[in-house]
Amino acid sequence: MALGHGVSNHNLAEIRQADEILKSHGLKLSAVQNHYSLINRSSEDSGILDYCRANGITFFAYMVLEQGALSGKYDTDHPMPAGSARAETYNPVLDKLEILNAELKNLADKYHVGTAQIPVAWAIAKGTLPIIGVTKTSHVEDAVKAANVTLTKEETALLEKLADSLEINAIRFWEKVME
Repeated sequence: MALGHGVSNHNLAEIRQADEILKSHGLKLSAVQNHYSLINRSSEDSGILDYCRANGITFFAYMVLEQGALSGKYDTDHPMPAGSARAETYNPVLDKLEILNAELKNLADKYHVGTAQIPVAWAIAKGTLPIIGVTKTSHVEDAVKAANVTLTKEETALLEKLADSLEINAIRFWEKVME
């Protein structure tokens, strides 16, 4: 059995280069792992998702829930804990996130799941494999529920249009812009 090879936090040019290098040695790039969420679709906009699909490369989406910002757990009345890096990123835009989380909750109610399951279902609908941080049994159970939600194309487009209209910059300090 051949081992798979993957890259993380690479832009399209770097992914193509890694793929070419591996192919020249008889190997295959089989995985790309990048930050991908409703408020950070740079891997889609840059053509990375299309490249992965066209070349049989699995795209692993991390930070699909934006460290809880897209879970419905936090809002202007209940901000993220002060002093944390995620609080610095998301607390200043909680008013905008509330708008997106309200629509996520509407869909969650329709599908009888929690708010956090909708961004995961969205990532699956986009053909990615979301990586979910789990610290409790309920998180695993929630992931199963999300996998059983099939958003319509209209619902997916509605979420993306709403997220785009909010103009939230979710690129974190350790990341580069995908271009």
